[in-house]
Amino acid sequence: MHIYGLIALQASQGGGLSGFVLFLPIVLVFAYMFYAQGRKQKKWQAMLGELKTGDKVVTSGGLRGTIVALKDDALHLRIPPDNLRIEVTRASIVSVVTPDKPVAK
Repeated sequence: MHIYGLIALQASQGGGLSGFVLFLPIVLVFAYMFYAQGRKQKKWQAMLGELKTGDKVVTSGGLRGTIVALKDDALHLRIPPDNLRIEVTRASIVSVVTPDKPVAK
């Protein structure tokens, strides 16, 4: 009997558990991705909740500016060099830019 016949014979005799073992790594990868995405979402929501005037932020469109006013679901940014004032949604904020802290000597 050739090797494919042996594999088919083993699968037909007790293949239930071996089928599950084959899909276990895929299930674990999806579970980890779901967990990681949830953590990232919570961290982003917390960052949005902590926004205050004076924070320097970056939007999803790549605009960099300083928050000058906050509303319920939007905020006003001052964009250099012409000090343009624009209104963007809170959901468009990707990150808060923190200036580099000076190194103590």
